Amino acid sequence: MAVPGEVATFRVWDYLVIAAVLLVSTCIGIYYALAGGRQRTAREFLLADRSMNPVPVAMSLVASFISAITVLGTPAEVYRHGTMFWIICFAYILTGFITSRSFMTIFYEYEITSTNEYLERRFNKYVRYLGTTLFFLQMILYLGIVIYAPALALNAVTGLTLWGSVITIGIVCTFYTTIGGLKAVLWTDVFQVCIMMSGLLAVIIEGSIKLGGLREAWNIAESRDRIDLWDFRVDPTIRHSFWALAIGQTFTLTSSYGVNQAQVQRYLSCGKKSTAQFALCLAIVGMVIVVSVACLAGVVMFVYYADCDPYTMGYITAIDQLMPYFVMDLFGDRPGLPGLFTSCVFSAALSTVSSGLNSLAAISGEDIIKSIWPNISETRYTIATKLLACTFGAIAILTTVLSSQLGAILQASLSIFGLVGGPLLGLFSLGVFFPCVNSFGAGFGTLIGLATSVWLGVGANIYPPDSNPPSLSTAMCYVNATDVPGLLTTPLSTSQDDYFPCKRFALLFLHSPPIAAFYSLSYCWYSGLSWAVCIVFGLLISFASGHNSPSKADVTLHRPVVDSFLCCFPQTCTNVCRCGVPQSEKKIPTTPLENYVEDRKTPSGLEYINIKSENTKL
Repeated sequence: MAVPGEVATFRVWDYLVIAAVLLVSTCIGIYYALAGGRQRTAREFLLADRSMNPVPVAMSLVASFISAITVLGTPAEVYRHGTMFWIICFAYILTGFITSRSFMTIFYEYEITSTNEYLERRFNKYVRYLGTTLFFLQMILYLGIVIYAPALALNAVTGLTLWGSVITIGIVCTFYTTIGGLKAVLWTDVFQVCIMMSGLLAVIIEGSIKLGGLREAWNIAESRDRIDLWDFRVDPTIRHSFWALAIGQTFTLTSSYGVNQAQVQRYLSCGKKSTAQFALCLAIVGMVIVVSVACLAGVVMFVYYADCDPYTMGYITAIDQLMPYFVMDLFGDRPGLPGLFTSCVFSAALSTVSSGLNSLAAISGEDIIKSIWPNISETRYTIATKLLACTFGAIAILTTVLSSQLGAILQASLSIFGLVGGPLLGLFSLGVFFPCVNSFGAGFGTLIGLATSVWLGVGANIYPPDSNPPSLSTAMCYVNATDVPGLLTTPLSTSQDDYFPCKRFALLFLHSPPIAAFYSLSYCWYSGLSWAVCIVFGLLISFASGHNSPSKADVTLHRPVVDSFLCCFPQTCTNVCRCGVPQSEKKIPTTPLENYVEDRKTPSGLEYINIKSENTKL
C-alpha cells in the first residue's frame, strides 16, 4: 500500500495541457460561429438546424450530466462508502426505456423548441410558466455545482485560487456557447468525453500496476468491506440500497433525460425520432461505461490508501479532493499527466455548463421573450437568445458561492435534481399519462410536490441522516509524535438494527424531534416522493374541481401508459386499461377532407384534425 507524503505540484507542461484544452474548446466555438449559417437563426443556434448525427448527440448526452460530478464525486463515493453506487447503472437503463417510449414521442409529435410549450398546449400558459420557473431553479443551482467542482480540483493540486478558477471556467464556456450555439456545445462535448475517459483510464491503469493488478486491488477492497452490490433491504432510510439506486434514482434520472430542456434539446437536434432514440440508446451504453470506469477508479484509489487515509490525516480538506490528490500522487513526477487529468475535470465541466446555458437561453426565449413580443423578428430574437446565454453564464458563476456550502458534490447534485426534478417530472407525467387531470390539478399538485421537496431538503440539512460509512485506516501513515494512528470513529455497522426500520426510527426519537425521522429518508428517494405527491394531489384536485372527460381527451397530447409500456398485451386488455380514453389519432397537416371535421390550432399554429368517422382505421 502507498503511504502519502509530500505530493508534487503542477509544472509548466501541466499548465500547457490545460491551456490547450481551453484553446481547443474555444476554437470549436469560433469555428461554428463562422461556419454554416453563422448562428444567424434561432433554429441553428438552439437546435443545430435539427440535422445532427446521433453519435455526437449521444456523446453529448453522456457528457452533460455526469461529467465533472462523475470524475470527482463517483470515485470519492466508492472510496468512502463502497461500490453500492454502481447499481445506478440499472437506473440509467430504465430511464432510457421510459424516455424513448413516452416523453420523447410527445416532444417529436409537436416539433417544439421548449419543453414547456407542451404544458401550454395541454393545460394553459400559467402551468407553462410554472414549468419554466422549476427549470430555472433546477439548472441554475446545478450549474453552480458543476463550475465549483473542477475549481475545487484545481485549487487542491495547483497554486490557482479557487474563485479564480471559477471565473475562468465560467468565462470560457459562456464565450464559446454564446458564439457557437448548440453545434459548438455538441462537438466540444465529444472532445471533452474523450479527455474524460483518458484521464480515468490512466488512473486505473497506473494505480493497478502499482498495486499488483486490478484483480489484486479488487480482492483487497473486498476484504475491507468495500465491495457491496446487492443490498436488498427494503428500508427507505438506508442511504444506498439496490432499490434506492435502481428505482429511486430512476425518477431522478428520468426528470433529467425525459423532460429536462438541456437533454430534450439534444434529442430535437437529431431531426427524426428514430435517430434520437438511437442516440439515446448509445448514450445509455456510454453512461454505464463511464460510471463503471469511475467506480473502478474509486476502488483502486481506496486500495492505494487502504492503510493511510489522506482525508483523516488532514492532507486534504474535502472528500471531493481525493481524486486530484491521488492523481498528483501517481503522476506528480511525470510532466503533463496531472494536467491531463485536471483538464479532464475542467473540460467536462465546460461541456455541462455550456449545455445548460444553451437550454436556459432556449427556455427564456420561447417561454418569456416570445410571450412578451410574439412578433419579434428572427434577427432580434437570435441576438436576444445569445445575450440570454451570456447573462445566465454570469448568474451561474455567482451561484457557486451557494454550491460551496452543499457538501459532497455527487450527493448535492443528485439531491438538487431529486428535490426540483421530481415535481417537474410529476407535472409532465400528469399531462402525458393522465388525460383526466385539468390545469388546476396540474398546477397545485406540482406546487404541493415542490413544497414537500423543499420541506424535506431543509429538514435533512438541519437533521442530517447518518450515512454510516465503513471505517478508514491511518495505521501506516507517517505521523508526528503527538499523532496517534488508528481508525475513524465511524466503523462499519453490523448491527441487526439496520434491518428493522421501526427500531431505527425509535432511536431517532430519543435524540431528535419526532419529525426528524422523516428527514432520514435517503436522498435517492427525494424525486420519487415528490413525484408521487404531485401525482396524488394533482388527481385529487382535478376530480374536486371538475376533471376532464377521458372520452373527450385530445389524444395527440397524451401518451397513455398502455401505449407506452403495454403495447404487446391483447387489445381487450389494453382497451380496459385506457379507462375510456380513445386510441391515438393521426396528425393531419393538410386541408380537412370530408371525413375530418373540427379543425383546431395549437398555440404554435400547427393544425391538428380529429377524426370523427368511426369507420376510419388508424
